[in-house]
Amino acid sequence: MELVLSIAIGILTACGVWLVLRPRTYQVIIGFCLLGYGVNLFIFSMGRLAVDSEPILVPELAANLMNYTDPMPQALVLTAIVIGFAMTALFLVVLLAQRGFFGNDHVDGKGDAE
Repeated sequence: MELVLSIAIGILTACGVWLVLRPRTYQVIIGFCLLGYGVNLFIFSMGRLAVDSEPILVPELAANLMNYTDPMPQALVLTAIVIGFAMTALFLVVLLAQRGFFGNDHVDGKGDAE
């Protein structure tokens, strides 16, 4: 399970970096989204992959992290998903405004023929 998650984080991060280095604004936005997903998976994995662990305190078990899952990474990832969705919507509005002002969607504002 850890190997699959590590490979998924690596692929998302590599694809995100590759897209961020592209010349078009839409590709850069998608690259930032993929980087955000990779970071979210990384933070989520820091909370320890636990199977059959209790999410809240149970009186029969000792109160240590060997018996429970850590809720902090889950809360951080949930917050990051909401903020990432809002930032993506904002970036898309800026993309449409840039396309309206300059007539293209290049990061530097110059077209292919220039």
